[in-house]
Amino acid sequence: MISSKITGTGTFIPSIKKENNDFLNNDFLKEDGSIFSSDNDIIISKFKDITGIDERRYAKSEFTTSDLAFFAAQKAIEDACVNPEELDYIILAHNFGDVKKGTIQGDTLPSLATRVKYKLGIQNPNCVAYDVLFGCPGWVEGVIQAQAFIKAGMAKKCLVIGAETLSRVVDKYDRDSMIYSDGAGACIVEETLESDSGILSYASQTWAKDEAYYLFFGPSYKASEHMDTRYIKMYGRKIYEFAITNVPKAMKSALDKSGFSIDVVKKIFIHQANEKMDEAIIKRFYRLYKKPIPEGIMPMSIHKLGNSSVATVPTLLDLVLKGKIENQEVNNGDVIILASVGAGMNINAIVYKF
Repeated sequence: MISSKITGTGTFIPSIKKENNDFLNNDFLKEDGSIFSSDNDIIISKFKDITGIDERRYAKSEFTTSDLAFFAAQKAIEDACVNPEELDYIILAHNFGDVKKGTIQGDTLPSLATRVKYKLGIQNPNCVAYDVLFGCPGWVEGVIQAQAFIKAGMAKKCLVIGAETLSRVVDKYDRDSMIYSDGAGACIVEETLESDSGILSYASQTWAKDEAYYLFFGPSYKASEHMDTRYIKMYGRKIYEFAITNVPKAMKSALDKSGFSIDVVKKIFIHQANEKMDEAIIKRFYRLYKKPIPEGIMPMSIHKLGNSSVATVPTLLDLVLKGKIENQEVNNGDVIILASVGAGMNINAIVYKF
């Protein structure tokens, strides 16, 4: 039976480091434009306690999202030892297009996937390049789509990328701006006849009846700013409650379809949105099975890299596979779960065996 597996991974972590103390002089405002009663050192300390973020990475001014995607793609292609001309699909997940430093407009013409194909120098017209707009779970969804193409006999090799430069679409007067970062992660998904390994099962959902606008584009909290400019805004408490309730159920759905017991799951790679939220998701997931949480089950990168949206899961996976996160590893035969939640509100999870 035809299945699919990840044969190579790559990341691009921007070089500009932005530490929490770099926000001490920011003019943080409430949603109504009023000033917080607490000093910034208190605001930042509470932020660190909740999110776990110490620092984040920003892209250099000369780079755009498609540049970061290209850099990560190059590494994944090299890691998988594939000829780019043999790629059937390039699937690129992002949310805001190429936003040049200092501009207010996202550029998606042509698509970012097409730009990456161009940068890679691929001449094969049968290599189809397209973008995925699916919130933070976009890269995971791209992997699900790559598997679908392979199982349908429409592809043998796919490049899936998640890239974002969120630092360019944040409101500097909003304390939530400290969450977001830039980065890119990529993988090669290939056809395999090994039915007992690779992508085993998945779950994917969109909750839009009441939840569609939990994340949205809104004006700056400072009234004197340009009112025609929009920034990432979110209802943090609603997202937290939604995620800890629904993500564990989606993960369980995917795992149950795989036929594997929770006892064999070695690692869970979850979207790096908020440390306390991720911990709560894992706790509820194991509670569904009435099982204790194994030590070291959840690798984390948010402390140093922040939330780079679609890039967090592929970046985290690559770092662990390359031995770059202390006390974390994945070995041949290990069963893992990839899971994410984000704007839409979208949720997905993949069960994968190495």
